[in-house]
Amino acid sequence: MALPDTREFYINGAFTSSMDGTNVDVMNPSHDTPCATVTLGSTQDGEAAIAAAKAAFDSWSQSTKEERVALVERILSAYNAHAEDMAEAISAEMGAPIDYATNSQVTAGSYHIENFLMAFKDFEMVRPLGDHAPHDRIAYEPVGVVGLITPWNWPMNQVTLKVIPALLAGCTMVLKPSEIAPLSSQIFAKIMHEAGTPAGVFNMVHGDGVGIGTLLSGHQDIDMISFTGSTRAGQAISENAAKTLKRVHLELGGKGANIIFGDADEKAVKRGAIHCFNNTGQSCNAPTRMLVSVERYDEAVATAKAVAEMMQPDLAEKNGRHIGPVVSAMQYDKIQSLIAKGIEEGAELITGGLGKPEGLEDGYFVKPTVFAGVNNDMTIAREEIFGPVLSILPFETEEEAVAIANDTIYGLTNYIQSQNPETCQRVARRLRSGMVEINGKGRGRMAPFGGMKASGNGREGGVWGIEDFMEVKSISGIASD
Repeated sequence: MALPDTREFYINGAFTSSMDGTNVDVMNPSHDTPCATVTLGSTQDGEAAIAAAKAAFDSWSQSTKEERVALVERILSAYNAHAEDMAEAISAEMGAPIDYATNSQVTAGSYHIENFLMAFKDFEMVRPLGDHAPHDRIAYEPVGVVGLITPWNWPMNQVTLKVIPALLAGCTMVLKPSEIAPLSSQIFAKIMHEAGTPAGVFNMVHGDGVGIGTLLSGHQDIDMISFTGSTRAGQAISENAAKTLKRVHLELGGKGANIIFGDADEKAVKRGAIHCFNNTGQSCNAPTRMLVSVERYDEAVATAKAVAEMMQPDLAEKNGRHIGPVVSAMQYDKIQSLIAKGIEEGAELITGGLGKPEGLEDGYFVKPTVFAGVNNDMTIAREEIFGPVLSILPFETEEEAVAIANDTIYGLTNYIQSQNPETCQRVARRLRSGMVEINGKGRGRMAPFGGMKASGNGREGGVWGIEDFMEVKSISGIASD
């Protein structure tokens, strides 16, 4: 397909050119060559989008539940119709192998749209306070005009986790997708247009964090910011947003611990290593610290090495179960420096390491890397690497495992592997993270996604994701039914 034109924005129901933006290349990470041009919006562009969202709020905030559901159903239909184009765009912009883009990246978006429709079906906008107060009602109302800032690593996963609940809540919005991976969001804007989204309800402006991101987070007419990205950027957004006392929702980094007890099933290590390397390690909930009971330690190191050597990288456009490149030269350099730091600090390099795989010197390819002999004071155990790098740490007791897992600034997802239900339940309650997954069992439909500590605040997905875009109003003196 021809990749979409990311020099256009979507403002007030129409595709429009920038008033005074700057053009930059969108790089294909498999080849280190430009695949498109994106226009980074100016202050004028951002102001126009905010003004359109503000003007549309009064009407859309008063729309009925049925009208909102009907719009999202049309969006889902249009999204599915563009699935093939979306997969090709994601593969080109951020390097997901085409089969992975098709089967995981794109379907994450449709999955969330379907889930929000299910969650909203039984959502009551106005509820009684209780039998003790028959004349009181609690109303859930849209928070207002929202700014949505999404990352490059799971583009449609994050766009749909923000746009769809904001729509259902009755908010109007301005989306700023990652300037590194803008192609998929350009297609999404087309989907919103084809679905008949009322003018001004959804707006999209390409830009970088310093420009459009700063404008949105500090603007007096933006009532809420929902941001997914790095912890450092989340801190900057929070500081800027504080000037206008707007609500801030943050989904930030992670350094997940995968605790493998001695009685874990035989596939636990392989499962955890694959999860770490999936999406080339570019997932905030990746289990990058594998904590292994000492009696299983040598076995775990050998298994993780075999998995890493099985999951070799290759070009994103090729079919197959390989991993792709990391997203950019900057990201490649960061990962290389952290691998070097691991070696320097005395971790045992089991496989992978520095440099590019043979035959893949042109793109941003990283060797799947496993370190053993890691302790929790090492840089590779503390910093989010965001690449295919696994650190294996031994532990002797449950107390020690919990202490190591919690000894981090992050608190997004942790993992437990044990055949003892009591152990799993006890440890899950002690782990300081927003999510815990046990024995490879994924969380159910509409489960909330989010973290604590430096991994952010708020929850995405299901009813919690809708409520995050709402204010609660208490009303008294209503005539009883």
